Amino acid sequence: MKKKFLCIGVILLFAALMIVACGKADKSAAELAVNSATQAIDTAKTEIGKIAPDEIAALETALASAKEKLDKGDYKAALTEAQGLVTKVNDVVAAAKAKKDEVVDKVDLTKQWKDMSQGLPKMMSALQSRVDILSKSKKLPGDLTAEKFAEVKSELASAKEDWTKAQESFKAGNLPDALSSAKAVKEKAVKAMETLGMKVPASAKS
Repeated sequence: MKKKFLCIGVILLFAALMIVACGKADKSAAELAVNSATQAIDTAKTEIGKIAPDEIAALETALASAKEKLDKGDYKAALTEAQGLVTKVNDVVAAAKAKKDEVVDKVDLTKQWKDMSQGLPKMMSALQSRVDILSKSKKLPGDLTAEKFAEVKSELASAKEDWTKAQESFKAGNLPDALSSAKAVKEKAVKAMETLGMKVPASAKS
């Protein structure tokens, strides 16, 4: 009987030790996960804190929840939440950087449009003026055939249509389409000016 109780005692002691060991393992894993989440959020704050303050605040709230569970001994819940946080931090950082790149691209596109909207109308006006003068002239310059002059007038008319499309796209907030049409205008205007022997603005050559 004593041996039986001794065996039972040994088993219970072993079980208790296993529980303690498992508890320590769960705690260590949870602490490690929480620390990793903390570091990830600190890094994210440095990288995107200014452009995504609300997202950072939400992450910090979630981290506080995981830490609270860790302090209360709910290691499994703390572990799960902390591990999920690390993944969420990566997603938030990626989304914020994509948004930042989009803003930078928009600024760049806006600058391109501003430059073109200032230069192209002047080119078109100069072209139209030259075409009007040549149209009234009794004889075209020696290096300009009637066929080439007709092509110039066609290019100019097409460029005007493209410029109208460009302006409409810009007003609609579609910068990519506006720039695409504006570039078509520039190409046609440059070609027409070269055919007429006109000086092409340096800004239109790039």
